[in-house]
Amino acid sequence: MLIIPSLTLIAWKLRSNWTLFYPICGMFCCLKVRWENLVTFCEVRLSWHKVSILSDEGMIVRYVQPLTNEQRALLEKTMQEDTAFRARSRAHSLLLSAAGTPIQTIANAYQVHRVTVSTWIKKWEHHGVQSLHDQPRSGRPTKLTPDEQELAQQYIKEEPRSLKGVVERLAHKTEKRLSLSTLKRLAKKARLRWKRVRKSLKSLRDPKAFARGQRELAALQTQEDQGKIALYYFDESGFALDPTIPYAWQEPKSVIELPARKYGRINVLGFMNRQNDLHPFMFEGSIHTGVVIACFDTFCQTLTKKTVVVIDNASIHTSEEFEDRLPSWKKKGLIIKYLPPYSPELNLIEILWRRIKYTWLPFSAYACLNALSEALETILSHVGSEYQITFA
Repeated sequence: MLIIPSLTLIAWKLRSNWTLFYPICGMFCCLKVRWENLVTFCEVRLSWHKVSILSDEGMIVRYVQPLTNEQRALLEKTMQEDTAFRARSRAHSLLLSAAGTPIQTIANAYQVHRVTVSTWIKKWEHHGVQSLHDQPRSGRPTKLTPDEQELAQQYIKEEPRSLKGVVERLAHKTEKRLSLSTLKRLAKKARLRWKRVRKSLKSLRDPKAFARGQRELAALQTQEDQGKIALYYFDESGFALDPTIPYAWQEPKSVIELPARKYGRINVLGFMNRQNDLHPFMFEGSIHTGVVIACFDTFCQTLTKKTVVVIDNASIHTSEEFEDRLPSWKKKGLIIKYLPPYSPELNLIEILWRRIKYTWLPFSAYACLNALSEALETILSHVGSEYQITFA
């Protein structure tokens, strides 16, 4: 009498997996096992089924099998150099899993389902490196042959600012006309990125002199760390109402407009060290040797130990009038260290000017000259507290 309701209870508990229920009934009817053995068997199967459910909910986390050195090197190279984004993502995910990162964390980072990450791991364990790349899919054949794709990428590199010119040039060469979106995909496939072009003086400088300057600065920084000297970097920079156009987050159908003016300029001179100790001087007039000398004379009054000031080779720093003051400053403990020509990267205060122009100055500072002056005074007076730079 107890058998039927008991089997009903078991069926109700196993309603989500009938493949477990039928074998239990068959074993009970055919082999006539004892009720105690049936209950024990059901409890074991039910326990196993619960563990499986917990695993699906993420409580039991699965990781990729331990990687060999060769596999790890292959995944790192794929992550850094492969042209396919999906291959780089899968390689990175496998490395994260090998480092102990849970599947759900990886899925959140790449904004995919955890089942997708689990599939990446399974395919890697079954197919190895072939699983990193997408297999060929059905669809319209590519318009360009592999050689023509390489030619298009070469044209993009030769004319990086005009894709329309590349379209015409490629059409003349191959008699195939591509859309701009197709060319952009080819550019991304070649690991090209649309970004700001920068001015550079590297082609004008002497590499040996630059390397020597780096070594000398490193030695001075070591002495500074040991407390033997104080090390400052000096330079000038101009801030105009005709602003440096920065990037900014903007709504799709609106544009942040800055007033375009060709007049109004404030010049800033400053001494700065790696601890964000800044001694600034602001002028609305032009900067000449006399102004620079006056700033150095004022700075000398603040010295408490032997101090080295790093400067570039601007004409106002190498004039006869300026060089005549070097012995006097040396007696007061200030020594001038000239940088190699065309080496602005070695003058750390350049980072300060760049940070002010592109990051710290608010758009309201370009309303008028007074607003620009007040904004600069606020920033310069709070460098080291509200505004900080971490030098490597």
